[in-house]
Amino acid sequence: MPQPLVLVERRADGVAVLRLENPKVNALSAELLRQLAAAAEALRANPPGAVVVTGGDRIFAAGAEITEFRSAESPHDVITRAEAELIGQLFLRALNAVADIPRATIAAISGFALGGGCELALACDFRIASEKARLGQPEILLGIIPGGGGTQRLARLVGPARAKDLIFSGRQVRADEALAMGLVDEVVPPDEVLSRALDRASALASGAVVAQGLAKRAIDRGLDITLNGGLDLEQQLFADVFLTEDARIGVQSFLDHGPGNATFRGR
Repeated sequence: MPQPLVLVERRADGVAVLRLENPKVNALSAELLRQLAAAAEALRANPPGAVVVTGGDRIFAAGAEITEFRSAESPHDVITRAEAELIGQLFLRALNAVADIPRATIAAISGFALGGGCELALACDFRIASEKARLGQPEILLGIIPGGGGTQRLARLVGPARAKDLIFSGRQVRADEALAMGLVDEVVPPDEVLSRALDRASALASGAVVAQGLAKRAIDRGLDITLNGGLDLEQQLFADVFLTEDARIGVQSFLDHGPGNATFRGR
């Protein structure tokens, strides 16, 4: 059996913590990506209330395992195009699986989130960073480009010009600059990153989580289609949500007690 590189803990408050455990720098090796995909797909099939994605205290994830980009047959050459396609598919499956978890996902970023590590954070709904965090897409410094969604998710999050600046230069941004450009949502002291992410996840997990998942689907899929297509999708999901027990509870609670007093069951 391969060494466990991705650990999942389901907490009593409904939050699942997905932790990378690949010393020393949490490199996203092929095996870690396989385990990450399997863990995320399990969370998608049996969703918790919310998910926190975290890594080490010093390094969230340093990116791809660069040794896997070197040809096994010729140490002075890079992998073939076909081999590169296989690695790209591993990244695509794993990070899409994280993005497709039908609950709120929060990246708790302590230290460096570079290359594939930054792409993993981008696959989450929210990003909480340490004051010492550094984020970036340094693939260009190897003569390559991001292959885990960086060119697409980063541009959608911070705009194409800022994404091109980061990707063309390969530079790392500090937490304050990342916050200013919208790359992260919150910056906290280093010893508060995980606790802040867990507190926020716990609050979300106590809400109408099925409705959150439907809203997430409407937003994420709506960005990939036309406005009219997105509006049609919203109408479909708006109707679907009234099939949930939480909708019945929420509407009745509002009529009986006013807004903000419902106790949802996540069904």
